[in-house]
Amino acid sequence: MRSADEEMTGTHSAAAASFLRAPALVFLGLLAFLVAPGHAQDYPSHAVRIIVPFGAGGPADVAARLVGNALAESLKQPFVIENRPGAGSVIGTQEVAKAAPDGYTLLLMSNAQTANESLVPQRKYELMRDLVPIAPLNVADLVIVVHPSVPANSLKEFIALAKSQPGKLNYASSGQGTPYHMAGELFKTMAGIDVVHVPYRNSGEARNGVIGGQVQMMIDAVTTMAPNVLQGQVRALATTGKARSVVLPEVPTADEAGVGGYEATIWLGLMAPKGTPKTIVDQLNTAVNAAIRRPEIVKLWADQGAVPMVMTPEAFAKFLRGDIVKWAEVVKTFPTQP
Repeated sequence: MRSADEEMTGTHSAAAASFLRAPALVFLGLLAFLVAPGHAQDYPSHAVRIIVPFGAGGPADVAARLVGNALAESLKQPFVIENRPGAGSVIGTQEVAKAAPDGYTLLLMSNAQTANESLVPQRKYELMRDLVPIAPLNVADLVIVVHPSVPANSLKEFIALAKSQPGKLNYASSGQGTPYHMAGELFKTMAGIDVVHVPYRNSGEARNGVIGGQVQMMIDAVTTMAPNVLQGQVRALATTGKARSVVLPEVPTADEAGVGGYEATIWLGLMAPKGTPKTIVDQLNTAVNAAIRRPEIVKLWADQGAVPMVMTPEAFAKFLRGDIVKWAEVVKTFPTQP
């Protein structure tokens, strides 16, 4: 049998061992936290991919490269742009939704993704279930243009022409569900006309289609189509914002030109796979907001007709949910699923 002194000694030894282990366990726990993959103190430690589910040369691609360069400067790692166009942005979006949630694969998205929530039911992902909002980038008006051979010098004349030839005129877009497609379908519904949707693989091909006269009309971003308007390659009939575009001030809004209440824009933003650590999301949000506030970027976008959108991840999430609801209501008004 152990004596009282032995019992006391054993108790003291156990307590001492426990006391000595405690700092070691705390240290190991802290070390594990600090070296955990994706922890904000280590992020980014190598190149980050930004998947652009649209073709090269369009507003999303151009904005991704501009903001990507700014992020590379501030976060000291490359931000590599990878174009993954197809299926109206579904292919590239799905790739990001399935990527590891470590902050090294991001999605450059637009209102194409919010429209597809109701327009493309066969998607293998859900936007707000499988991805997490980081930050918006900018918003720009669109412009309704026709090929110079089209005998219409105003929006009212084009609507009258389309009504006289139902189903005979075409309009181009960069694919189903893209802002240009949704703007076109909304325009058809509100103007009461029947023009045929011709989806191209990307906005560059669609733009070339209307410039080359293969299609009669397109609704495109002011940021990319304005130079073609100013060069006389296409004729601008109306812009789609609430006020006239500073880039094309002589062109009336659609509301002024005869389609009361018509409004359509293209906005861009960044998302990441669901499960990306909040520290990384917040770090990227701060870096993006700093980038789009840079005077040189603000001026460049202003000259192109775009305005920065500064939001927290939570505010952007609320914005996205509202946009999903808005486009779901618009899709219900379409006479047929395009």
